[in-house]
Amino acid sequence: MADAEKGEASATSSVAESIRSVTCTAPVNIAVIKYWGKRNEELILPTNDSLSATLDQDHLKSTTTAAISPDFEKDRIWLNGKEESIKNPRLQNCLKEIKRRARKRKGNEDVTSGLLNWHIHICSENNFPTAAGLASSAAGYACLVYSLAKLYGIQGDVTDIARQGSGSACRSIHGGFVQWVTGQRADGTDSRGLLVADEKHWPEMRILVLVVSDQKKHTGSTVGMRNSVKTSEFLNFRVEHEVPQRMKDILEAIKEKDYATFAELTMKDSNQMHAVCLDTYPPISYMNDTSRKIVRLIHEYNDHKGKISAAYTFDAGPNAVLYLLEENVSEVLSLIKNYFPPKENNEGNSFIRGFKEDSAKELSQELKSSISLEPSQGAIKYVISTRIGPGAQVVEDKDASLLNENGMPKKQL
Repeated sequence: MADAEKGEASATSSVAESIRSVTCTAPVNIAVIKYWGKRNEELILPTNDSLSATLDQDHLKSTTTAAISPDFEKDRIWLNGKEESIKNPRLQNCLKEIKRRARKRKGNEDVTSGLLNWHIHICSENNFPTAAGLASSAAGYACLVYSLAKLYGIQGDVTDIARQGSGSACRSIHGGFVQWVTGQRADGTDSRGLLVADEKHWPEMRILVLVVSDQKKHTGSTVGMRNSVKTSEFLNFRVEHEVPQRMKDILEAIKEKDYATFAELTMKDSNQMHAVCLDTYPPISYMNDTSRKIVRLIHEYNDHKGKISAAYTFDAGPNAVLYLLEENVSEVLSLIKNYFPPKENNEGNSFIRGFKEDSAKELSQELKSSISLEPSQGAIKYVISTRIGPGAQVVEDKDASLLNENGMPKKQL
């Protein structure tokens, strides 16, 4: 081996030996009582409590590898294979708070050994569309903060740190059903994500994610919320008179596994959030024609069943998320496939993703005759069939790391 090659191999080995890294995953959460509006923009403090369900990571998750080394020349971050600016203010807020807590912890070897001064490489990717209204920032920041906490040995609740990256990220730290408490303190230290019921509490609950668009939304949530707080009188009414009672009612419904109440509150709160968006000036419209057809389909289906058997909710985007019990999954999938048939080149398993055992069945003529919609081919790109799942977690398999032995992304655009 030539001297130059020996030197290069030696340098590579040195970097690999000095790297300290951790890989974690975090889930998407979909709110049933919505967060829309901040009382403090800088600290990301909400105007009202919210409540969500955490979705199974087998189907929707963010993965992050965070690594530190004395050989790294600067802090760097890659998102979905593309290098981004590490100077993003929200990211910096999370990193600074993690390091502050690490320095504060007594007996932390990272402080005495100087590890907190090493540069960091962060690599993160989602297995679902980013910025399309599927809570990508919530999963991403929850994963980032959880990874940083494990990397620097932070113990205890870090949901308030995740909140500083993306508000609803505080709900993706936990699994099951999670409440984001508004809090009363001006510094936001009591605005956190609290576990209401874990992922094993309601095993019959299932979720269908209907991907109408995987494109970036035209009005980001941050801008949309800011405009609503400034201009929507309906938002103030919602915060003061509607949400407090809804929170009490839905918490009780989850405790008792009362699907009918849970489903009705979920649909009403989704409708109200989007009504606030329309009451904003200029108005914001996240739902499109396909979204509205899905709403109509669910109501006509429930009318046919004589009870609520499926419930929709929409975040800041056109994609629908349906909450339903396991016994109705096959029939609802059949409805979706019949009235929103896939394009011819998207037939088969690629249209219904997630649980492979879930499939559409033949619809009864009676059910078909009760639905007044005309089919819209290709309006729904695909469906993810999933369930309630666990929160953020460490991945022990070293091969799952998104960074190679030199601390660089294994995949890069």
